[in-house]
Order: sequence, then structure tokens, then C-alpha cells
Amino acid sequence: MRSLPPAAIAVTLLACLACSSPAAIQDGAAESSASHADLVQLFLDWRAFERPPIHEGAPDYRAETFARRYADFQNYRQRLQAFDIASWPIEQQVDWHLVRAEMNGFDFNHRVLQPWVRDPAFYQSVWTYKSDVPAHEGPTHHALTELWTYEFPLSSSEEERLIADLGVIPPLLQQARENLTGNARELWNAGIRNILDQSQVLDGLWSSLGDSANPELRSAMGAAVQASDQFAAWLSEEGKKKTGPSGIGKENYSWYAQNVHLVPLTWEDEVRLLKRELDRAWASLKLEEHRNRRLPAMEAASSPAEYAALAKRSAEDFIAFLRDEEIVTVEDYFAPVLEEHLGEFVPEDRRNFFWIAAHYDPTPLFCHFYHWFELARMERSPHPSQIRQGALLYNIFDSRNEGTATGVEEMFMHAGLYDKKPRVRELVWIMMAQRAARGLGSLYAQANEMTMEEAGGVHMEWTPRGWMKTEKDLLKFEQHLYMRQPGYGTSYITGKYLLERTLADYGKQLEERGEEFRLRGFFDRLNSIDSIPIALGRWEMTGLGDAVLGVGK
Repeated sequence: MRSLPPAAIAVTLLACLACSSPAAIQDGAAESSASHADLVQLFLDWRAFERPPIHEGAPDYRAETFARRYADFQNYRQRLQAFDIASWPIEQQVDWHLVRAEMNGFDFNHRVLQPWVRDPAFYQSVWTYKSDVPAHEGPTHHALTELWTYEFPLSSSEEERLIADLGVIPPLLQQARENLTGNARELWNAGIRNILDQSQVLDGLWSSLGDSANPELRSAMGAAVQASDQFAAWLSEEGKKKTGPSGIGKENYSWYAQNVHLVPLTWEDEVRLLKRELDRAWASLKLEEHRNRRLPAMEAASSPAEYAALAKRSAEDFIAFLRDEEIVTVEDYFAPVLEEHLGEFVPEDRRNFFWIAAHYDPTPLFCHFYHWFELARMERSPHPSQIRQGALLYNIFDSRNEGTATGVEEMFMHAGLYDKKPRVRELVWIMMAQRAARGLGSLYAQANEMTMEEAGGVHMEWTPRGWMKTEKDLLKFEQHLYMRQPGYGTSYITGKYLLERTLADYGKQLEERGEEFRLRGFFDRLNSIDSIPIALGRWEMTGLGDAVLGVGK
């Protein structure tokens, strides 16, 4: 895969960079000698601007508001382009590119993606869980009700906070009827489920609070439920008129990948890469099955007690492996964080793909839960640069967080995690095939070469052992998310590839200098760089900026 990206892509990237390079706008020459501290201030100003103004109690996504604010956005972009960063240390140049990527994301959303116009799920307000990546997956509005942050029974101050949160929902959904003028049929119809789910969650919460709850809170909750139900009914009626495609097309997809998520690949590159990984996963699975043919078959946990014991043992063994084999510095919070996410027994007829695998052995899933170590690190030891603290906008973190979580599933296997239980290696390849298949389907859907349902067919048919045929809600959720957030469905595999490329370059440089390679040194360095696109992480770790600057290797 060292031919990715091809020379033609390098030319494209250079052209893109030329129109958005530092000091390209003479009007901003006053900032051309500005410092990194000035960049941080610009970043803080930019983040404050990125939040829309309030209109009648809700964030304002109306077309006239965007049109009015776009000139102000261009001023922020000009200020950024006026920086002369050529002499800055790489890590400070990386910060500049992070701000550039976010501004490109704002521009792309304004011009192309327009979730407030095309995507009813954008108006979902109520979330019951914390994401395992730095922010919720997919486009979300700016005034969410994060129910998972509340402790019940509610204190009086928490009741007031929840009343304020819920108070956004009626005016936001009323505004949405004005904003949603798009014609993306599949996005539209799939988004209705998000609003119905929101209503159901609020209904359940209303019932659980009881008649003794604060009357003002019950009133706010009732209004939010009513607004959600009425909005879902309106969406259903309007959905009958929608006839247009939902994908953004190959050209837009490639621009977005390269200039917002900083993944140095085109749509065509990603198709080739995911086909290769899908073939490799299937072939490796069959070789593993042959190798293990004389071993006893794996047996799934069949009771809550069996699963609890399996999960506890697997988590302990996993943490011990990371520590004893010097894979990564195991912080004090690793084990407690993992223990919070061991899962629980699920009856066989209700298991989705991931929990089918976990009931045989949850260790591959626990490897993917590297996510939770990263989130704990971000909270406990934030990066010194304010630009890297917290979540990057527009899911720009996906190649790093999803790519690393997927990459370590295979990397830890090769490092010896399953030497004493080789059958579990089969699960790793099954999970890899599933991620390649679902990402491949999402690429065809974004190109409007397949419907979301047809993309789900690729996802389902190319997942080994029929494990995606057992539970259709996961299939629908994933393909809907990947249509809403271009590149997210492929980020597991593209990010994994870019992580492997980084490891290869890092190891090669050490070898050429006659220095010893230590895997723990690699992962510790990666972690210290934080949750930024892996192409930028590679630049900072190795000095190789070609994936960002468009210079061929």
C-alpha cells in the first residue's frame, strides 16, 4: 500500500494547500509574524464564533443567519492564512493545520453537507450515553441534552439545568421546519427514527420521575415530547415528497477527506484500500481456521455468571499484557476505566454483531475500548496546547481515534495477545472484515452508486459467519451514521492504515539511526500527541509531513 496516495493526489493536495497556505492573504499581513500564542487566541475566537447565535431560545441555523455570518467567517480564515509558520516547530505547525481543518469543515458544511438543511437527525437533542470518542459521532447541533451527565434523583440545581436543556427542543424543532428544505430522501426518512427515539426516551423519563416531580420540569418534558411527536409526524408527511440522492458524490468526498479530516486519500483510494483489507481479513480468517482446525471450538458464555467471569478474566489478562509486554505505559486509570465497560450477558437471540463476538471472548472488543483509555487521558492529562484540548469539531478526530482502536486489535494480536488462545485470533479477523465491509458499502452510498439499503447488503453479506444478519438495528444505525458523516465508516480502516504507515516510518527511522525499537515508546509518543488526525500525528512523530503537505514520499 506504499503507493497510496498516488502522485496525482499529491498534485491535488498541493493545489488545495496553495489556496489556503499561511501568509497567502496579503490583507492579513499584520499577523504574518504572529506567534503560536496568537494562533491560540485566534482559535479561541474562532470557536466562540463557530457557535451560532440564539434565535427564540434555540441555536440559529436559518439560511439568512448563515449568509450574514459567512463574511465574518472569511475574516477568520484570512487571519489564519496570514500566519507565517514556516519557522515554527512541527508541533506548532500541526496546531495551525488543526485550525485550518476546522475552518475547512465549517466551509464544507455551509456549502455541501448542510446537515441543518438535509438531515433531520441533526435536530436530535437528547442523548442517553457518552460517546466512546471525543464527541458524538456524526453532525449534532450546539445545545444537546446529555442525559448521561445527570444524577437521578435530581437536585434542585440539576432540575433547573434539565428544564433549560429541554426548553431548547420546542423552538429548535419549530425552526427545523423552516430550515429543512433539502431533498435527500434516504437521509430524511432514516432521520425520523432518531426523533421518535428521542420522544420515547423522554416519555420514559417522564414516567420514571412520577407525579411528585417539579411541575416546571414536567411541563418542560411534556412540551419536549409533544414537539418531538409533532415533528416526527411532519417529517413523515414531508418525506413522501423527497426524491433526491443523499450521498455527496466522489469529488466532494475526496475534498472533504483531504482538507477537513486530513486523510490523504481520494474516494477511489479508499475503495481500493477497503477492498484489499476485506480480502485480507477473509483470507486470514480462513488460514486461522485451518491452523486451528484440530483445536476445540469456542463456546459462547451461556449465562450472566459465565459472561461476568469471562469478562473479568479477559480484562485482567488484557491489562496485564499491556503492562508486562511493555506495549504501552499502563496508567492507574486503565483498569478502572475498562471495568466500567465490561458489558453484561445478552441472550443469544438479542446479541448484535459485537456482542456475538464478545460472548466468545470480549478481549478483541476490549482492545477497541482503547477509546476509553484515550478519553480518560484527555480528561486527566489534557494536552498543553489549548487547540488539542477536548474534541476537534466535525469528527475530525475519526482517523486517529477509530483508526487506532481498530489498528490495535490487530497490532496487539501480532504482539502476542492471543498466543495462549489462538481461536480468538479468528474473532479479530471477523471484526476486521465487518469494518471493511461496512466502510466499503458506505463509500458506494456516498457516491450514490448504491442506496443505504444496498450498502447495508454489502455490510451484511461480507461479514463472516452471518453475524450481521442477526440484528438489523445495528446495520441501519451504522449505515445511517456513515451517510450523515462522510468518511466515518471508512475511518476505522483508513485510520488503521495510516497508523500502520506511521509505525513503519517510526520503526524504520529508529533502525536507520541504530536505535532500539520499543513498542511502548511508540504508543506513549502517539498518546502524548493526542486525538488529532493520524497524518498530523505521523508528521509530529517522524518529521514526515508529506501526507499533510502533499509532497510525495
